[in-house]
Amino acid sequence: MWRRFRPRTNSKRRFYPAVKSNNQDLMWAITAGRQLNATSNVTVKDPYIPEHKFEDFAIVPEIKRNIASKKYTSPTPIQDRAIPTILAGEDIIGVANTGTGKTAAFLIPLINKVFMDRSQKTLIITPTRELALQIYDELAQFSQGLAIRSALCIGGTSLLGQKRDLSQNPSFVIGTPGRIKDLIGQRCLNLSQFGNVVLDEVDRMVDIGFIDDIKYFISLLPVNRQSLFFSATVGPKVKEIIETFIKNPVTISVKESDAIENINQDVVKVDRSQNKVDKLHDLLIQDGFNKVLIFGRTKRGVQKLTNELTSRGFKAGVIHGNKSQSQRQKMLGMFRRSQIQILLATDLASRGLDIEDVSHVINYDLPASYDDYIHRIGRTGRANKKGVALTFVG
Repeated sequence: MWRRFRPRTNSKRRFYPAVKSNNQDLMWAITAGRQLNATSNVTVKDPYIPEHKFEDFAIVPEIKRNIASKKYTSPTPIQDRAIPTILAGEDIIGVANTGTGKTAAFLIPLINKVFMDRSQKTLIITPTRELALQIYDELAQFSQGLAIRSALCIGGTSLLGQKRDLSQNPSFVIGTPGRIKDLIGQRCLNLSQFGNVVLDEVDRMVDIGFIDDIKYFISLLPVNRQSLFFSATVGPKVKEIIETFIKNPVTISVKESDAIENINQDVVKVDRSQNKVDKLHDLLIQDGFNKVLIFGRTKRGVQKLTNELTSRGFKAGVIHGNKSQSQRQKMLGMFRRSQIQILLATDLASRGLDIEDVSHVINYDLPASYDDYIHRIGRTGRANKKGVALTFVG
């Protein structure tokens, strides 16, 4: 029987990098991160000094009060540059690292636009249900007391309820490509009515196979519209979408590099003679592993690992594609409130989710790509806090 607080080995053991890896980009990223951690004379960047304050923006006082109630003090770089540009009616391409506050960067000016002109309608398309829900919740907070209707259109929840919400002529529709396509097919959603469109995390939508759907949606949109395009990376396929979606945009890039300097990156080497789950167990009982996000490759794998950890006495939950939306939201809520210590996930959770105070990200299985690695570890070390990212190799 496992005892929750007793390590099987020395809990102060240090971890050393593997010598070889098939994923050279990934190992380069981890090695660069470890070297950065070990360097004593790292140049400390001056804090960003915004050109604006939230009270300076040309938005109505009601929205400013809602911003203040969220305890936002100074705009992040993407907010500082994007908000006035969007308020001016410009189309933009926003390129920014994960966790930089881009959701507020487009919601604040769009809410103001709708408040000033109730005929305006905004469509926001995101790659995952979790990100759509997060945007939907932030919209509710920023628009509190403004009588602005919105509809959330995602899979795993009632289609009938979403049809009912759309029939009430909401000013904002937030959804994922699959469900939006279903609603268009059932003539419940007419994209020609939307004069404002946001494509968020476009690189992720391309990665998971939605490029044709995005092109289809673009073909249904009105020619005269304000188009906002956000992506952490801009590869060839993303450029292909940009060319069809947006004309003469203002490009706002606040992405400095993929190296995340406030995340301590390291590897955990697992020899063939060692049990990988035992190694993970010995990590999780160490001091400081307070709120841990563990990534695995497959739905079956993360579920099996979750079952094993809970049998060992850990407070753990899991989200993956086989879970219903209500189950996924329940687990996320429990993790946010620290009712569970550990959340396991597939790459479903690597983009867009903003969960406070994640102490560690553990890559139990190697990510498929360098970009996936960066997005996974970006779940920790957010809001200028320190975080740790560990990757199992062997």
